[in-house]
Amino acid sequence: MSAHRPPAFDPRDPLGIDDLLDSDELAIRDTVRTWAADRVLPHIADWYERGELPGIRDLARELGAIGALGMSLTGYGCAGASAVQYGLACLELEAADSGIRSLVSVQGSLAMYAIHRFGSEEQKERWLPGMAAGELIGCFGLTEPDVGSDPASMRTYAKKDGTDWVLTGRKMWITNGSVASVAVVWAQTEDGIRGFVVPTDAPGFSAPEIRHKWSLRASVTSELVLDEVRLPADAVLPEVTGLRGPLGCLSHARYGIVWGAMGAARSSFEAAVDYSTTREQFGRPIGGFQLTQAKLADMALELHKGILLAHHLGRRMDAGRLRPEQISFGKLNNVREAIEICRTSRTILGANGISLEYPVMRHATNLESVLTYEGTVEMHQLVLGKALTGLDAFR
Repeated sequence: MSAHRPPAFDPRDPLGIDDLLDSDELAIRDTVRTWAADRVLPHIADWYERGELPGIRDLARELGAIGALGMSLTGYGCAGASAVQYGLACLELEAADSGIRSLVSVQGSLAMYAIHRFGSEEQKERWLPGMAAGELIGCFGLTEPDVGSDPASMRTYAKKDGTDWVLTGRKMWITNGSVASVAVVWAQTEDGIRGFVVPTDAPGFSAPEIRHKWSLRASVTSELVLDEVRLPADAVLPEVTGLRGPLGCLSHARYGIVWGAMGAARSSFEAAVDYSTTREQFGRPIGGFQLTQAKLADMALELHKGILLAHHLGRRMDAGRLRPEQISFGKLNNVREAIEICRTSRTILGANGISLEYPVMRHATNLESVLTYEGTVEMHQLVLGKALTGLDAFR
């Protein structure tokens, strides 16, 4: 039995998780990390403070150029990346800012995924190449002003008028809405819930931007108003009827959040570690005090357990074995732990923790939205509760 010396301990990768990644996965991770460091990190504090995302169309085209839009889809200009590769991209994007990851997630895992999975060949050819390139931005209309966790109760309605469809209703909290060229909108019909591909220049469609947010400030968030929007018969997604359509899209998007939340947590944790080695009190760095080290150790445990969980779910997805309940497991755990890591990091930074000179408070406030969207804590708890007991507590 040969005796090999283990590699040196790496505080940035204490469990050696990088050893689980192949060269292509590492290359994609490094490409996205480099792009975010160059194009987002120098500006994100200013964007967040101003409550806007200037140059979003340029950013979308750059993200398309590195293959980040619809990257886990195949054909139509999409990268055809693995689930793990896509997850690593989400982690690096959210380490920059949740708003940037949301832009990519809504574009690829919701709008593009819906067209790719449930659309006609004509719809795919019309929309997906431009969306993959970032030339066209998409949004996804499911949530309504009075309907969130219970999408079956949506009030947006589509009725037939001859061969046309006429859509009327409102959607709320829609990422990318005001800058989108196309919206995937879900509506009640006589035959059940259906999805519609809606060009945003259609008469009767408007998307006023939502202001005065204290979370996801560097993200475009809008309301969608559909005032008797007339669409041709071929605007409907032909391959799905019922909630299976939008919920399938949400599962795909939630998977990206499992990874992305750990990016926000990693950024905050690394800021806390770096700060603890330079900030001095009582004559020495605060990282040398037992209470600070206890905080750092506990945060490192939850951060890297969360990354391992994301990695495990990604491998299951690539093997075709990932269930929606398992995605709920990851989303519930990782976002909840990411928020706690941000809050604990803030205590290490003290008063500086609330400053935009550091990323911690920005990530913490962003994660409050991430905790709610794509399924609240309570909904994921009930999904897991039903899976564990066989008893449905939703109604």
